[in-house]
Amino acid sequence: MSVPVLAVEHVYKYFGDYPALRDVSFSLHGGECLALLGRNGAGKTTMLKILAGLSGAAQGDVKLFGNSPRQATARRRIGLLGHGIGVYDELTAIENLTIFAQLYGIPKTVARQWLERTHLAHVADSPVREFSRGMRQRLAVARAFLHDPALLILDEPFTALDDRAIALLQGLLADAKAAGRTIIMSTHQLREAMELSTHVALIERGKLVHFGPRTPEMLMDPGYVYRTFGAV
Repeated sequence: MSVPVLAVEHVYKYFGDYPALRDVSFSLHGGECLALLGRNGAGKTTMLKILAGLSGAAQGDVKLFGNSPRQATARRRIGLLGHGIGVYDELTAIENLTIFAQLYGIPKTVARQWLERTHLAHVADSPVREFSRGMRQRLAVARAFLHDPALLILDEPFTALDDRAIALLQGLLADAKAAGRTIIMSTHQLREAMELSTHVALIERGKLVHFGPRTPEMLMDPGYVYRTFGAV
């Protein structure tokens, strides 16, 4: 089998004496999409921050494309959508995306294309501080996809999106998966996650209690994962 795009081996993370992650191991290959599930405080965001190179593991090892997630060669291939959105309020929508286009060395025209794809072209020259929460989320989605990343790391990507925007994001993620991109997303939107995912993981109190392929039962009944593998 080919080398995994993402490999997590026996990862631990502590906040003081509290074990936020405990002996977490899994791997993903190109074209696979992982729905990372768990209740609030389970450790999902902590795991995603380690994968994105924003935090380090106390023990264990993480590899992206065979490299440390903190190496520039790996980080340039990541598209990240975090909890904080991460757009600049005082800049316009097009200025936000143009900055990232310049950082990635891609044409500025790509920024315009992504505003069109996320239905924000009509507010391209408006400051982001005037945007609704959903519009800001769509701009953050455009920023995450802008450089055609090989790995998408998404923390609650459907937050604040209306039905039309959820359908748009699902389409973008389906296209990315079909193109061989790898996706890992933490979400409470179980139905949307199950429609996209090839694999499902469940974290409880920092422990990975389930990791495996998404099954027909999970697709038909999204609550199946929590009932079957979660704590009673």
